[in-house]
Amino acid sequence: MMKRFAARITFRSSAWVALLALATLAGCKQNAPPVPGLKATAAGTAIVESSGGHQVGVTGTALSDPLVVQVNDDQGTAVPGALVEFHGPAGVSFDPAAMITDSSGQATTSVTLGSIAGRYQLSAVTPGKSRPVTLDIVATALGYQQRLGSILADKHCNRCHDPESSPQRVSNYDNLEVKPHPFTEGNTLNKMSDADLTSIILHGGPALNRSALMPSYGNTLSAADVRALIAYTRAVADPPYQPAGTVYARK
Repeated sequence: MMKRFAARITFRSSAWVALLALATLAGCKQNAPPVPGLKATAAGTAIVESSGGHQVGVTGTALSDPLVVQVNDDQGTAVPGALVEFHGPAGVSFDPAAMITDSSGQATTSVTLGSIAGRYQLSAVTPGKSRPVTLDIVATALGYQQRLGSILADKHCNRCHDPESSPQRVSNYDNLEVKPHPFTEGNTLNKMSDADLTSIILHGGPALNRSALMPSYGNTLSAADVRALIAYTRAVADPPYQPAGTVYARK
C-alpha cells in the first residue's frame, strides 16, 4: 500500500515538472524594459517577419540566422524609426532585446534558445499608433536525442526529404517520381505511429505499402539511431506533434 502511495506521489511530482516545463516554453515571457536612450521617431500599424522564423536549433545555443522583422504603415510601406521589442519564454535571450527600425523599417536581433527542448513562442512588439501590434514567431530547440536525429537526417535523409537545396547539399526531391514527405509535414507524419515509422526506416517503403523509392536502413542505422530520427521528426512537425495521452486500464 505504501509503495503504491509513494508511486502516486512520484507520478504527480513528475507531472508537475512537465507542466512547469510547458509553461516555460509557452507562457512565462521575459518583459525586459527597453534599452535606455531608445526614442522612436515614428510608429507603424503592422509588423511582419522578413526572415529568421521557424528556425531549428540546439538548446542553449544561438539560432544560426538572425531574426529580422519589419514595421509597416497602413499602405504596407516600411516605417523607419519605430520601436520594436522582442520577447520570449524564460531562458530565451535576444541581442538586442529592443531597438529602433533602420532606414528600411527593419529590426534585427540574434536569438539564443533556452535550456529546455521544445517549441518556443517568441514575439516582436511595436507600440503602433493607437495600440501595440504583436508578431508571433516560432523557434524549435532540440535536445540531445533530437539533435542526433537531425545529424542523421542530414546524412541519410534530407537529400530526398528536404525539397530545399543548401550549400552543403543539392536536393534530389524534384527528380523523384514519388515525392517523399518532408519531415516538417505534420499533417501526414503525425498520423503515423512510431512503430510505423520504425518499419519504414528499417525495411523501406514497401514495408507499409509505400513507395519502393524509400530504401531500407536496417543494416545502416541502430535502434537508437531510429529512435533519434523519429524524435527529430516529431520535434520539427508542423503542425506540432501531439502524442496520445496515457491510458489507464479499468478493472
